[in-house]
Amino acid sequence: MTRPITFAILGDSAATGVGDYDQFGRPRGWCYHLASAFSQPVNLIQVARSGAQSSEVREIQLPRAIAHRPDIAALVVGGNDLLRNGFDPQRLYENLRSTITEFKSYGTEVLMLQLHDPTEIVPLPRLLARVLRRRVNAVNEVYEKLVNEYGLVFLRTRNLPDIYQSHLWHYDRMHPSAHGHFTLAKNFRDLLASRGWGLGDLEVPDIAHTSRRERTIWMLRNGTPWFIKRSFDLLPAALLLMIFEAIRLIFWAVLKKGTR
Repeated sequence: MTRPITFAILGDSAATGVGDYDQFGRPRGWCYHLASAFSQPVNLIQVARSGAQSSEVREIQLPRAIAHRPDIAALVVGGNDLLRNGFDPQRLYENLRSTITEFKSYGTEVLMLQLHDPTEIVPLPRLLARVLRRRVNAVNEVYEKLVNEYGLVFLRTRNLPDIYQSHLWHYDRMHPSAHGHFTLAKNFRDLLASRGWGLGDLEVPDIAHTSRRERTIWMLRNGTPWFIKRSFDLLPAALLLMIFEAIRLIFWAVLKKGTR
């Protein structure tokens, strides 16, 4: 009998499958779809939690996942780190490096996902967009460093064609939609196949149509509380960073004018 593959999922809401739901309203996500493509049976170990930061992944989720000795681990975290006042790219790097090192000691294949540019799909004031983009880019730089160090399976989301088409994104514009999750799964399938993993075609999921009323209810129940919570946490730092950004832009404009 073929030994099942153990596939652990760690991280935040992007790992739990927010944006992609089955007929009963249960989240699925790209890891769920990817598992359907393996030629062997797959045991999915879901330890991710919406709102998780990299410290929680290292301290709480990692031991739970390691207990199952996973063959593959999806590590999807960093978005909540960057939305906190005390965001520190070095701390993010250390948390992720510690997590990956532990997995690699067991021979686990680690999958990671580049963060998209949210300013491409979410209208924001110019200065706030610059601040957010800079933080997102700082997270992606951490990812790239780890990919180079460990040879991870890394999907560069921003290189995917038409990735910012609206149908690929959930109505909160922060998570992939059902179509988006399926697109990520197909691309990870190709990356793993290139490394010798046995995979076939993905099972095409049933994607339910949601009415405007259902979308509104979801946003009121989930999106609005999330936005308010993150605003109280990030807004003071964002205001300060926007002031620094404005000063920096004025300085460079004056300097450029003075060199003419």
